[in-house]
Amino acid sequence: MLFDRVAVPVAVCDVYGSVQAANPAMAAECGTTPGRLRGRDVLDLFRPQESGQVDRIAQALRLRHRSRYQVSVRWQAPNGTERYGELTADPVSDTVEETPALLVMLRVQGEGGPGDGKPDEATPAHVTPIEARILALLAGGATTARAARETGLTTDGVTYHLRRLSARWDAANRTELVARAYAVGVLAPGVWPPVPVTDTDER
Repeated sequence: MLFDRVAVPVAVCDVYGSVQAANPAMAAECGTTPGRLRGRDVLDLFRPQESGQVDRIAQALRLRHRSRYQVSVRWQAPNGTERYGELTADPVSDTVEETPALLVMLRVQGEGGPGDGKPDEATPAHVTPIEARILALLAGGATTARAARETGLTTDGVTYHLRRLSARWDAANRTELVARAYAVGVLAPGVWPPVPVTDTDER
């Protein structure tokens, strides 16, 4: 699906902000899979910085205004750092009379504590649970299709996560990705089939 291939974090919400569908990029910002975001309130996932912004948007939607709405938000990234950015909501529907859905896009502007405004470098070992699972599957020889089946993602979703990891670690190919995962302590050494270190901690 084209929706899954979009690199920008995107979700479709109902008029009350409940997530109906999300792409892998949006799910990655929350450290989960798209299916697990369904039914969540987008403003619980991304905290508005000004409550007045949300009130104005809610009032405009009740009046069926069809402008683009922007909300400054903060949220905790999967690696534990605080991120900040902007949610943009576009009302969409087939007819003017129909209650619109909201096409929500997230623009990540930076990382850091409240008010410092400075990007925060994450260490390479910080990966999301879904990224660690994909790396373990690859280390065990899984294809993209099998990794997709095992994780509940689409093949495009798996490819998206691999591209993010490759960019983050400056890895040229999947072999280098797996080697780096062992080197930085994401995958447990001496264990077959390969598993993330967090999985061995839970045993």
